[in-house]
Amino acid sequence: MRTACWRTPDEEDPVYAEPMARAVVGPAVVELLQRFPRGREFTTTVSFGGDDFTLRAHVRVRRTTPGLAQVSLACWVVGKDAARYLGGHPPREAEDFLPPEGTAVPDASLTARVLDSLAARLNPGAVSRPDGDGHLAIDVPTSGQGAPDVFA
Repeated sequence: MRTACWRTPDEEDPVYAEPMARAVVGPAVVELLQRFPRGREFTTTVSFGGDDFTLRAHVRVRRTTPGLAQVSLACWVVGKDAARYLGGHPPREAEDFLPPEGTAVPDASLTARVLDSLAARLNPGAVSRPDGDGHLAIDVPTSGQGAPDVFA
């Protein structure tokens, strides 16, 4: 019999990737592309989590050609369980951000799972590729045939 407990994400437990992509990462991508339709790269950091941990994602979007955008993502976990507080090592604010603003280190497995879930919604069949500094990227059609309804 399995006891009930709250677990943080790991490679064998992909249950958090799809809800994170659906609830916070996907809407962030759509908002960035709608608010900033032309020009340079735009970024945001979003959070998803429970009492013992927070999943963080750094989202980067850039229009590469008319009708196409590159979406890059880096995800990590910030542990916030009671043991960290009781042990005298509570999470520092720097853990919430990637360098140079913070000390977070992207989790490649979590990033790949969240990006795969995002790709299923925005560009089925897209293959992720490294984008440097721990990010993975996919191309997303923003107009024309193949563009998701969210961009209509």
